[in-house]
Amino acid sequence: MVTARATRGRALLVAISGIDGSGKSTLASQMAELLEGRGLRPARITLDPWHTPWPMRYDAEDPGRHFYRHAFRFDELFARLIAPLRERRSVTLTLDLIRLVDDACAPHTYDFADVDVILLEGIFLLRRDLRGRYDLAFWVECSFETALARALARNQEGQSEARLRDDYARIYFAAQRHHIGLDAPAEAADGVIWNGDTISRALARTPGR
Repeated sequence: MVTARATRGRALLVAISGIDGSGKSTLASQMAELLEGRGLRPARITLDPWHTPWPMRYDAEDPGRHFYRHAFRFDELFARLIAPLRERRSVTLTLDLIRLVDDACAPHTYDFADVDVILLEGIFLLRRDLRGRYDLAFWVECSFETALARALARNQEGQSEARLRDDYARIYFAAQRHHIGLDAPAEAADGVIWNGDTISRALARTPGR
C-alpha cells in the first residue's frame, strides 16, 4: 500500500501524534527503519522547532487552552515545508525556527530528496482542522503519569523538577487534556499504539532520551 501510493508522484504523509512523552519520536524512528528496510526513503520531521515564541504561546489567565491554540506555526509548517515536500518529494529550505532550550530563533535547514514517506511527529497533529491533511495518522496512547516520568527524565527544557512539574500540570498536559476532550484524536487515527508503563520505567532510568 505504501509503495503504491508513494510512487504516484507525491510522497505519503503520515502523522504520528500523542501527548508529550508518549513515545512519538521512538515510534517515528522505528517506522523510518522499517520503511528503509523495504527500500523506501522516509523524511522524519518533528513539530518541536515550529513552536511560536514563549510570549505568544503562554498566557497566565488560561495557559492550557492558550497553548493549545497558539503554540505552533501550523500554517507556515504546512505551506512552506510539508506541502512542497509532499508534492515534489524533494525540498531544500532554511528558515528561522525555535530552539526550545533557550526559546531563541536559529537557522534550521531541511534538505530532503526523493522522499517516499513523510513522517510528521508532534502533539496536536490530530486537531479537527488538521486531520484531513494526512494520508495516514497514528495516535500513541500513554497515561499522563507515565508521560510525566519520561518528561522529567528527558528535561529538554533544562528546568528544575519542581518547575517542570508545574509547567506540565498547568500548561502542557492541561492543553493536551483539552485537545483529547475537544478533538478525540485516538478516534480519528487510523491506528492506536499503546506505549505504557514498562517502557516508561526503562526510559525514566535513561536521562536524555
